[in-house]
Amino acid sequence: MKLIATLVVVASASLISAAAASAHVTLNPGNAPAESFSRFELRVPTEEDVPTVRLSVQLPEGLEVRFQPKPGWTRTQNGRVVTWSGGQIGVGEFDEFGLSFQVPNTPGETLSFPATQTYANGNVVRWIGAPTSDEPAPTLTVGEAESEEEPAAATETAASESENDEDDMDTMALGFGIAGLAVGLLALGLTLVRRRKET
Repeated sequence: MKLIATLVVVASASLISAAAASAHVTLNPGNAPAESFSRFELRVPTEEDVPTVRLSVQLPEGLEVRFQPKPGWTRTQNGRVVTWSGGQIGVGEFDEFGLSFQVPNTPGETLSFPATQTYANGNVVRWIGAPTSDEPAPTLTVGEAESEEEPAAATETAASESENDEDDMDTMALGFGIAGLAVGLLALGLTLVRRRKET
């Protein structure tokens, strides 16, 4: 029984540690193809027993970002640092701040978005560390650019489907033509039979 109780405690502690490790400010999705124009969300969870009231994020150099309006929050920008304030993220809740930009053409690079999260009691958490740290910065991994062959393949598929449709219509027209010819011959045959009977 003591062994079982010990295992339960260890498992519970592991689950709590995993939950704590995953509950940090993140950029979602965390990867995107090079040169793609994508939408992202900065996901901010409240981990303390007071609301989150402020978020500041430093954008990577050279990145031109557009922001989604966030009702209840005021957004200001000083150079590359963007700050949202005036709203609240309640205890046990999370919220998302939308932004979009064109991913640079640097496959394999990891872009960092260092952030600071301020709570109503004045506590500040700095999400600026390495990915393996307790307070990692939000990051984006740049993937390979999307292949340009995919649209061409789609065009070829559409053309093939169009050709198949045309073939089906030609076959249908031929079938109707044969059917019409058969009806005409039948009518001619009936007319000849009637004339013979009349004579």
